Amino acid sequence: MLNKLISLEWKKLKQKSIFGEVVIYLIILMVMPLFFIKMVSADFGKSFDAMFELIQSIQRGLVLFGASLISQVFIDEYKNKTISLSFSYPISRQKLFVAKILFISRFIFLTTIASFLLTGVTTYLLNLAFPIIQFPLTLSHIASYLGGMFTGSLIVILISFIPLFYFAIWRRGTIPTVICAITVMNLPNFSSVFHLDSKLLIAILCILGAFSLFLSVKTAERVGEI
Repeated sequence: MLNKLISLEWKKLKQKSIFGEVVIYLIILMVMPLFFIKMVSADFGKSFDAMFELIQSIQRGLVLFGASLISQVFIDEYKNKTISLSFSYPISRQKLFVAKILFISRFIFLTTIASFLLTGVTTYLLNLAFPIIQFPLTLSHIASYLGGMFTGSLIVILISFIPLFYFAIWRRGTIPTVICAITVMNLPNFSSVFHLDSKLLIAILCILGAFSLFLSVKTAERVGEI
């Protein structure tokens, strides 16, 4: 049942527009690391840890893509009144919301994984032509990158859902959802301002995202009214 609902969510979207958006994100994100190393600070290219931290922060830009999906899957359906048809299905609204959330999660996960892979390959190939990275690449680095890729993708998913409950389902506002996404995806970059370790701040954001998911599903029968 859930798989059918997830498939239905995909059919309801403007697929060409979504694919175009994904392509734009991938192209921008995969060239950003070398741009930052070259134009902002060469220190990012002095060690694998510094470069990977840079890549992870860049991939968090896909939180904005998550906001776009939330807007189309939830907010647009409320505004267009098409969600009333979904509410007429002989299934609970909680299950319907779970299907929507799983659809968004899968899409963000696959897109982020693809972005990490393309960014890694592009960075390596561009560095061969325009040497900027100042450390030798090892198999250990590759293994760490692949492991961090999955962790980073899960982080992007959880942070993406921070606006879901209050801004998308409760207030049904596209602009506030996007503004919230832009804010939370950039917060770890300014962790020193809050005198917090960036990893701790990311963990807090992930917890907030998980809490937003919990509230969204838990209150679906009440908050999900038209």
